[in-house]
Parts: sequence; C-alpha cells; structure tokens
Amino acid sequence: MTTLRARNAFGMRRALLCGVALSGLAAMPSVAYAQDAADTAAADDDNVIIVQARRQNETLQEVPVTVTSIGGDTLQKYNIDNVADVTSRVPTLNVQVGGSGSGGQISLRGVGSSNISAAFDSAVAFEFDGVIASSMRLVQSGFFDVEQIDVLRGPQSLYFGKSATAGVLSIRSANPTATWQVGSQASYEFEEKGYLANAFISGPVTDTLGIRLAAQYNKIDEFQRLQAGTPAVNQERGLKEFIGRLTLDWNPSERFRANFKLQYTKNENDGAIGTAEINCGANGRADSVFLLGGAVNIPAGYDCNTNDQRYFLPDAAAQLAAGVPTPSKAAGRNGVPFGESEIWFGRLQFDLDLSDTLALTSVTGLLNLNAVDFDSYSYGGFFPGPNGTRLPGGAGASDPINKLEQYTQELRLTSDFDGSFNFMLGAFYEDRTFTFDTSQQGVNISFFGPSGPRPLVGGGVAPGTGFTYDWDKTHITKTEALSFFGSVLFDITDKLELSGGVRWTDESKVQTISVPYVHNSLAYVSAGGGLFRPSPAFLQSGYFSGPINFDDDNISPEVTLKYQANEDLNFFASYKTGFKSGGIDNSALPSNSLSQAAATGDFSALIFKSEKAEGGEVGFKSQWAGRSFTFNGTAFYYVFTDLQVQNFNAVSVQFATSNAGELTTKGIDFESRWTTPVEGLSLSANLSYLDAQYTDTFIQPLGISTVDLNGRRGSQAPEWSGNIAADWAIPLSDGLELFLSTNAAYNSGYITDEATLNDYVQPSFWLLDANVSIGDPDGKWRLSLIAQNLTDEIFTITTGGRPFLQPGVGDDFVMTQNRGRQVFVQTSFRF
Repeated sequence: MTTLRARNAFGMRRALLCGVALSGLAAMPSVAYAQDAADTAAADDDNVIIVQARRQNETLQEVPVTVTSIGGDTLQKYNIDNVADVTSRVPTLNVQVGGSGSGGQISLRGVGSSNISAAFDSAVAFEFDGVIASSMRLVQSGFFDVEQIDVLRGPQSLYFGKSATAGVLSIRSANPTATWQVGSQASYEFEEKGYLANAFISGPVTDTLGIRLAAQYNKIDEFQRLQAGTPAVNQERGLKEFIGRLTLDWNPSERFRANFKLQYTKNENDGAIGTAEINCGANGRADSVFLLGGAVNIPAGYDCNTNDQRYFLPDAAAQLAAGVPTPSKAAGRNGVPFGESEIWFGRLQFDLDLSDTLALTSVTGLLNLNAVDFDSYSYGGFFPGPNGTRLPGGAGASDPINKLEQYTQELRLTSDFDGSFNFMLGAFYEDRTFTFDTSQQGVNISFFGPSGPRPLVGGGVAPGTGFTYDWDKTHITKTEALSFFGSVLFDITDKLELSGGVRWTDESKVQTISVPYVHNSLAYVSAGGGLFRPSPAFLQSGYFSGPINFDDDNISPEVTLKYQANEDLNFFASYKTGFKSGGIDNSALPSNSLSQAAATGDFSALIFKSEKAEGGEVGFKSQWAGRSFTFNGTAFYYVFTDLQVQNFNAVSVQFATSNAGELTTKGIDFESRWTTPVEGLSLSANLSYLDAQYTDTFIQPLGISTVDLNGRRGSQAPEWSGNIAADWAIPLSDGLELFLSTNAAYNSGYITDEATLNDYVQPSFWLLDANVSIGDPDGKWRLSLIAQNLTDEIFTITTGGRPFLQPGVGDDFVMTQNRGRQVFVQTSFRF
C-alpha cells in the first residue's frame, strides 16, 4: 500500500508519461506512444482525471489540492475558445479581457491583479504548457486544440513560483496521437456574426517521433455594435485571429522523451476598449468631457443605457488625431481605433530517467509578444456637425506599444523510490524584458494647437514638432528571477502521508524611463517678454531617468497532511504561503509624481511592495456507489498582505498604484459528479461560499478616496457562486447518437471596484449554456447547435471612474461587462 501511494504521487510520470489519461468529462487526446500506458492506468476506472497540481501526474481524487478540471471535449462541445468563457464552469473565477494596461485580469476567490497596470504579475498565475506567462495580454488571445484546463485555487508558490499567490489557471494543449488522425471544426455565430474554423493532423512520423499540426482562424464582424449616432468609422467593431501550432514528441527510448511546441498567434481588432458601457451615475445624465479647466467642454453623447450592448466609442477628435509621435502604427489612421498583436511561444520539455528511481525534467520557455493598440479613453465625446450630424470628439487617446521578451528555464529532479520517502528538487530562472512605450493625451492640450516652437530664457528654442499628443514615454523593465525549491513526500503509515517543501526566490527589477517628447505647451511656461522657461509641473522632452532598482527575496513554505481512509476517501489539511514580487510602476505620467521624482531624484513613489499570502485549507475527496458519484469539499482561510492594487483618478487623470494593507478570505468549495444509472447521462455541480474582507487600513492614494476600506467586502468576491451541468448521450442507432448538454451558473453578486464604501454592486445573476448535437458515437462527425449565455444576461465585471469628469459635478463611471448571448451552428469531423 505504501509503495502504491508513493507512486501515485511521484511515480505516475513513468506510467503516464506527460499527463495522459481519460478525463471524467471525455476521453482526451494522448501523447504519442503513451496510449497503452494510459489505458492501463485508467482500465479500472473510466472516471480518472489526471492533473499536475504538484508538477507530477496524479489523479484528481488523490491530489491534496483544490482543483477544477475541464476536459478538451467539454470546451469543444460549448465552443469555448476564450479564457473568459471558462468562468461559468469555475465558481469564484473572474476574467476581464481588454484595456490598455495589462490587457486582462484573472481573479480567484476574490483575489486578482489590476488589468490597468502592465507592471503587475498576475496573482493568478497563467500557465501554458508548463510555462508561466508573465503578460496578461495572453488572455486576449483565444485558445484551441486544448487537452485540458486545470484551475488550482489558493496559493501555489511551492510548485509554480513567480506569482500564484491566489491560484493557477493552467492550459495544456493537445499532443501527437499514437495513430494518424485528422480533424476539423467549423462554426458560424449568429449574434456577433462570427466565423471560426480549425483543423489538425496528428500521428507518428516514425516509431519514435510524433507530430501534430493545428491551426485556427476566427473572424467576428460585430464583436461590438455601436450606439446609433456614434461618430466612428467602424460602426461595428470586429476582430480576427489566427493561431498555428506545431508539436513534436520524440521518444527514442524508454528513458528519454522530448516534447516541443511552437505557437504563433496574430490578433487584429478595431480598438482596445472591450465591452464597456457607461453608467450615468446618480445625476442620471451623460456628463460632459471636461478638459483644460472647462475651456473645452465636449458633450458625452452616450445614452446612459447600460444593458443594450450598444457602445458609444467615438473616434478621436480631429484636433487630437493627426500628429502622432512617430514611429507609431497609429500615425496616419486619423484617430480610428485599432489593435494588433503578434505572439510567438515556444516550449521544450524533456524527461530523462537517470536511473530506475531518479528522473530529470527540463522545461524551457520562450515568449515574444509585440502588441500595439489605439483608442480614445474619454469613452464619449462629439461635436455638432452639419445637418444634425456628429463629428468625432474622442479625447484621452493613447497608442500603447507592449513588447515582452521572456526566457524561462526550470529543472526538476524527482525520485521514484519503492519505500516510504520520495522527493523533488528544482530550480527556476527567468530573464524578462518588458517595454511599455506609449503616446498619451492626458491633458489634451492640442485643442489649443499642436506643439509649436518656444523661445527660451537664456537663448535657444525648443523646436516645434507639430505633434498633437501631450507626451511620449517609454518604460523598459528588466526582470531577473532565480528560485530553488524542494519538496518531500513521506508515508508515515499506510494511510497517512506527509508532504511539503519550501521555495526560495530572489527577484530583481531595473526600470528606465525615457520621455523623448512632451508638448511644448506643457513642458514650458511663460517667463514674460515672449520667452519661456521649463515647467515645474511637467518634464521636458529628452528626459531620461537612469536605472530605478527594486529587489526582494522570499522563502515560501508549504506542508500538507493527507489521510487515506480507504481507496475512495481522502482527507487533507494544508498550510500554504504565497509570494508575488513587487516592482516599479510603469504607468506614471510625466506630470505630478514622475515630474516630482525627476526633480528630487527620489523614485520611491513608483515602488510597490511584494504581495504575500498565508493560510491553509482542509478538505476531503470521496467517491461512492462504485465510483459513479464523486463528492469533494474544501474549507479555506487565507490572509493576503500588501495586496497590489492600482486604480484611476478620473478627475486628475492619474494612476494610483498602492498596496492594500490586508485582505482576508475564507470560505468553502464543493464539487460533485454523478454518472447516473440512466445510460449516457452524467451530472456535475460546483458550489462555493466566499467571505473576503479588507482587514487592515486601506485608503486609495492620489485623491481617489479618503475612505478607509477596512472592514469592507473585497471586490469581485461573490458570497455564493456555483454551477450545475448535465450531459446526456442518447444512442439512436449503432452509428448515430443524440447529445444534449446544459450548464447553469449562479453568482450572488459582488462589489466591482475598490475605491469607496459605495462602489457599484453587481446584482445576482444566472448564466445558461446549452448544446444539442447529433453525430457518430465515436466522434467521427457531429452537427451541433450551441448557445452560450442563452438568456443574454449582461453583468458587470469591474468598474472605474470615467476619465475627464468635472470636479464635484460629474459622476459617470465605466462598467466593463461580459459578452452577450452567442448562438453557434457547428460541424466537426475526425477520422
């Protein structure tokens, strides 16, 4: 018994070779040449789900970690091709896509990292094929040909390092198959008028080499439909995306395996602002775009209807659109929003058996991201035109260029002893360079004219450029992280297992800030006599900060005790800690904090502290009635200190980066699955209770709020959330099957911001997905009608102040919402 359980935790790697098994949701694609081993492992139980929650292949029912697993077949059945679409299957998971900062946000159990700041690592680590991706811009990209998605809740720093203070969202793409297979899927979506097609070919090239080629193209014509009368070239904002992936799996001997993945993603869209409505606040009117102390006051234009999925997103005003600091892809577009991104991802993993009892795993990751977008962040604005027409009046535009070059290397040495003791030792290294280069209109001074020459006191002239942007600035942040970790597993008795370990991390960051251009009307003030001197409130063109340094190290321990009452009942208790390095804010503007830092040489206001988590959970995992019924539960309690937070002051147009004093989360998660006595019918359900509160002083800086949030509920933290799903495969004949499936998700509602005691509260809501399919029982062909969010329920994910409000008068705010109903007709085949 001792030997068997030790191998379940640390030795399944040899038996299953890279995580291949049959999911409880569906049979999943297998790694080449591992199918026989996988089938053997799953022969006694068709409901085995394999996860890698401790960087090893373990069954979902035996691993002492709270994990929700979604198989590739389920993703295909519901046409889920975006990270945000997974939320209806995972209670307390919240995903926001879009924005000009990090480009996205993932939160679990009420803990996440702001989508505004590109300086933050995500508190929920985003892992793709074993590589932690540092940029949340990846959540904007779709995914396809997925083998499995695992969501790990709670701190996971021991095995996943880097961030992972709140959990891990892990995506594993499909691998080569043992026999040649070809598959394709095509769908048309009626609401957004979207087309999607993907295909793969997979099989053995030789006895030792497998290959898989997969590609997907997605084009949506009406991702966003604009409100009637919106002055914009694109009345329907669309997007299109191509993803291509090559996978090679080489297994020249029983002791060595190498797996290589190379993926390219190209995304184009009609603007960075996602599905964002404007709430007109307590005064009930669309507040004007208030600029330059009221010298420019632009009618907002939106209709205050936040539920019609019609967005007022104007093009940039002509006075602001023309002169973009070059080089920029926004130049020459006359203020019409757009977005482009290219992502190259490469991963090489090899597994080498050094002996019968020791194995070495190496995971090398390369990520190259190049993204640029343009939009007007006034979220409104028009000028009256001839014959009752409207001319574009968008202000607050920016053209952020995000570039990421990331290299990671992880090594793991794992034992597979027959005795009661096993271990894992590992090392991790990351080298990352992130460039955030953007021209911005924070003041919109070019309503008074483009940047012209300024004769200076003492002689000389600040030359005019003709640019209509307020400034152009570039933050380059170089990160180097090194960590070592070790874990042990010890069978105290045949039924009692003790496991745990520690990770030491050292992370250093160096940032430089350059400001090659500042509009002369901001950079200089009148000195009389037609001469000008440098402004004390703004930087001047050509500023360079020199290196700004941040360094921190941490020790994160973890320990778990598991009691196996019998083969179908496990209890566990864990103590866990988490660590997410602090850093240097890259959203500071060439006014206020940055100009003050430049004058004094003190950049401490740009530094945010490291985020830490500490707490634990107790749980059980059980199977009943011949393993046809699964019921798991976890109770947790965690305290997060120095939670990294960023908000936006919509009046002064300043970003506020800070650390919340303390957030305490506690609650219970339940999960169940039932293979019913009715042939082909299975049910599953999840339910979570969450209590998340700020438990120490937390006051937003820079005038966002003077209210202490201590004692207030955390944002994006529903008290109750859950889902129930039913899948029914009904045989019609030997070669024909009817498939019916539905998923209903409930959320009790949550606070959407973290600024005041009166932030907007999203009321409770239900989401309903459904699928009706007919096809071959073995999946050779299928015709499906799929509905996501069938009732067209619109809910708000996050909120924040609308920029450029009149002080003391304006109260409008931005509501980032989900996508509405999507109805697909889909056909697929595989042979």
